[in-house]
Amino acid sequence: MDDGTTSRFSAGVALTALLVAAERAIETRRPEGLIEDPYAEFFVRAAETPVPLPVSPDEVEGGAADPVWGRGQQYFALRTRVFDDFLQDCAHRDGIRQLVLLGAGLDTRALRLDWPVGCVVYEVDRSDLFAFKQDVLGAMGVRPAVGDHQVVADLESNWARRLRAAGFDPVRPTAWVIEGVIPYLPAPVERGLLATVSALSVPGSAIAYEILHAQDTAKIRENSLYGQTKQKMGVHLSGLFSDDTRPDSARALAETGWEVSEEPVHRFTEQYGRGPVPGVDDPIAYARWVLGRRTHRLYEG
Repeated sequence: MDDGTTSRFSAGVALTALLVAAERAIETRRPEGLIEDPYAEFFVRAAETPVPLPVSPDEVEGGAADPVWGRGQQYFALRTRVFDDFLQDCAHRDGIRQLVLLGAGLDTRALRLDWPVGCVVYEVDRSDLFAFKQDVLGAMGVRPAVGDHQVVADLESNWARRLRAAGFDPVRPTAWVIEGVIPYLPAPVERGLLATVSALSVPGSAIAYEILHAQDTAKIRENSLYGQTKQKMGVHLSGLFSDDTRPDSARALAETGWEVSEEPVHRFTEQYGRGPVPGVDDPIAYARWVLGRRTHRLYEG
């Protein structure tokens, strides 16, 4: 790392973590913003990226008309708020004290959300992202008030073993968030990931994750929302997606004792009064956010 506070994000999924951090920084600067993430801007400014990333609405030339930093930013801001509220409901309303963020990236929920006493957050991701994150937050003198365990693991490997070694208790209800991860995974890995989550979840657990229907089609991959990401952030976002036909993971969860809803993004735009508007035929129209609660356990062979 350069001088202990910078890192080169040159390609791949790691760069998408910076993209989402930039989107959160922009939303934080909006008077009507859905979220407040005071750390996101520092991540973006500390990183070396192929193309400079904006951190405020004033730095986006096209405003709301920009596919990446306009409509795309609305999507990421809304997704962050929906998943924030999901976790807060799990902790405050349902009494869940064990929360796991799979593919946590540069997420700062352990720092910026209001957690009841006794909550423990487990973040699972790669060592390079955690090292960068810790350098930036350490330079700011920031420490989470909640128990926060960073678990270094690849979601395509035996991450569950490392999660349990870090203190995760599979007999306690857990809230799981898998945000901005599944579209990049091969279909067999997606199936295995969610099967493992289900096997580790007792009744009373909850899950939230994101899927993108038809992500393997040219219609989705070549849309301008993704096509301009190469110019605006240095990597073609849809080029990182798995081209596998996606499994029906929500149905698989339902078959093992989960009550699952698969919601279009525009439903949440209506609920929150802000977000990507419907009627545009782009990838956002095909995105679904899956929310589930485990009511009982069936045999999971």
